[in-house]
Amino acid sequence: MKLVSYNLNGIRSALSKGLLDWMQANPQDVFCFQETKAQPDQIEHSIFEELGYFSVWHSAEKKGYSGVATYYKTLPDHVIVGCGIEKYDREGRILRTDWGDLTVLNCYFPSGTTGEIRQNVKMEFLEDFFAWAQELKQERPNLIVAGDWNIANHPIDIHDPKGNKNSSGFLPEERAWMDRWFENGFTDSFRHLHPEKVEYSWWSFRAGARKNNKGWRIDYASVSNSLKDRIVSAGHDNDAMHSDHCPVFLELS
Repeated sequence: MKLVSYNLNGIRSALSKGLLDWMQANPQDVFCFQETKAQPDQIEHSIFEELGYFSVWHSAEKKGYSGVATYYKTLPDHVIVGCGIEKYDREGRILRTDWGDLTVLNCYFPSGTTGEIRQNVKMEFLEDFFAWAQELKQERPNLIVAGDWNIANHPIDIHDPKGNKNSSGFLPEERAWMDRWFENGFTDSFRHLHPEKVEYSWWSFRAGARKNNKGWRIDYASVSNSLKDRIVSAGHDNDAMHSDHCPVFLELS
């Protein structure tokens, strides 16, 4: 399986910046898009179908906010929209697609950057998601959990770890949660292959951050440990410029 996870910061905006041409030049089995900021009826689906991709969507109730969409060339055996927890499903954060014994979770974790209320929501989500995913892994051992996690795990994953030690996305409690995640049956596919490589997946729009590569690695393709020996390649396409994020890619044998 060849998979790309990509926070688009608005699928309509990304399409206006050449997303479709990029998809045609970089074919995958699965595209996991986050932060679509659209409802399905706002998109012309035939333009994707002409490339051979069909999709399932999970949009937020709030228009122009959040949302995930999974695009694929081979129809999945099973699709579940949401995680069954209403407060998160209203925000369009999780899509599950199964192919054979492989399950892909397309996830958009909450951001806490707007203040204490949303930071608390984020921490609640992390705890609830951990328990939900661990239970799912008992039923579906071969999981790919891809998406925007809104957390930089280690100092190597952020351009200024000292200056951001009190910033949402790099808080000690968020990083401790990430450590717990990877200590409980999951592998960071990129770090598995590149333990010391510096690459980022998101840059602020401010002050030439992307031009100067002052970024954060907050987008991941995490896999169950049962799949880690099947990782062929994993990394980032920093040349894709349709969003303030870049695509994260993963290939499994």
